[in-house]
Amino acid sequence: MSEDLMGYNRIVENALKGVVREALTRAAAVGLPGDHHFYITYRTDAPGVVVPQSLQEQYPEEITIVIQHQFWDLTVDHGSFSLTLSFGGRKEHLEVPFGAITGFADPSVQFGLQFKADQASINENLHDRDEELSAAVADGSLEDTPVPVETDTASADVVVLDRFRKK
Repeated sequence: MSEDLMGYNRIVENALKGVVREALTRAAAVGLPGDHHFYITYRTDAPGVVVPQSLQEQYPEEITIVIQHQFWDLTVDHGSFSLTLSFGGRKEHLEVPFGAITGFADPSVQFGLQFKADQASINENLHDRDEELSAAVADGSLEDTPVPVETDTASADVVVLDRFRKK
């Protein structure tokens, strides 16, 4: 078999992310009709992702957000979407490039998509963070920084979809 020099897998994945973009664009324009709601899983360590520090610490690699009843300021452009969601009673602004999305589902109609994260970009981003951390350790600026504690408890606003994934 010949090597795929056209990159068909990437072309298909980009086309399917267009489905996510269109669904979000419609939700931004007219809201979510009927029982529709979205679960969007994305890499919090991907380039271009903007999340509050508290969520970054709690979910250093991946998070699933639910867009259903309470969301504000949903905007969509060609490369990303942004919105405000409530986490623990606090409204937080999120910005997510479509390249960071690893899963999209609308359980009301049993529709779902899974994507591969752009691992090269994520690895590059993690390398940059490691360098920043090393520099902060060297200059002593981390002495007063709290260390995040991993917990197994899930917030009511974040849903873990691992049990639905095919293994």
